[in-house]
Amino acid sequence: MPIPLTTLSMRLLAAVAIAGLGAMLTACSDGTDKEAKKTDTTATEVAKSTAVEPVDTIKTAATSANVKLPTAESTVDVAKLMEPGALPDISIGNPDAKVTIVEYMSMTCPHCARFHNDIFEAIKTKYVDSGKVKFVLREFPLDNRAAAAIMLARCAPKEQYFPMVSALFKSQMTWATAEDGRAALLQMSKLAGFTQESFEACLTNQKLLDDVNAVRDKAAKEYGVDSTPTFFINGGRYTGEMSIEEMSALIDAAE
Repeated sequence: MPIPLTTLSMRLLAAVAIAGLGAMLTACSDGTDKEAKKTDTTATEVAKSTAVEPVDTIKTAATSANVKLPTAESTVDVAKLMEPGALPDISIGNPDAKVTIVEYMSMTCPHCARFHNDIFEAIKTKYVDSGKVKFVLREFPLDNRAAAAIMLARCAPKEQYFPMVSALFKSQMTWATAEDGRAALLQMSKLAGFTQESFEACLTNQKLLDDVNAVRDKAAKEYGVDSTPTFFINGGRYTGEMSIEEMSALIDAAE
């Protein structure tokens, strides 16, 4: 039986107090082709992966100190951007909204976590809940642990996807930097209603991993995504963190 969304969020967030904190991850970009292939592995390897991966030469998509309204780095036709991919889109908001935002994110990216922890709820309240914006989340894992986390969110009931992603971002410092990443994710997943068996089944689902990687690869090859977070606002591509004011201005301009 699915767990109520409020209960799910409370249980997952409670896990933050249980585990110790680690060093903050600093990489939110593919960098090189080698980095882009980090999750091109088997589901079994993803399920067994526990090490925090090195972030030596990977660039980051950090917020600029300049608060000037961002300029789109490129544009993609919205119809092309919204074409069906390997995984069905999971979105919130009015499907017929005038503004569509697509975010490509990696679950181990601290910049993505900051957006979801500090900015997203304000944008959701002002624009998504009011019917002005349709918000779509897409996978762009930069390492095996990010792939494992988003696979677990995909394995949860559809209505629990956004709450689970949110809770995992809020507790990122707990599971993403843990010495035993598998055990940390298992603990979080059990709070979301997973059993040992369903946890293992999810992380060894090779087709799901292949589909997650296909979403990432399509974004890189067809839409120019090379770092996280990357936002498409009515087809305009914006890389890196944004303030509430910056994103609000872009949404207002796109309406």
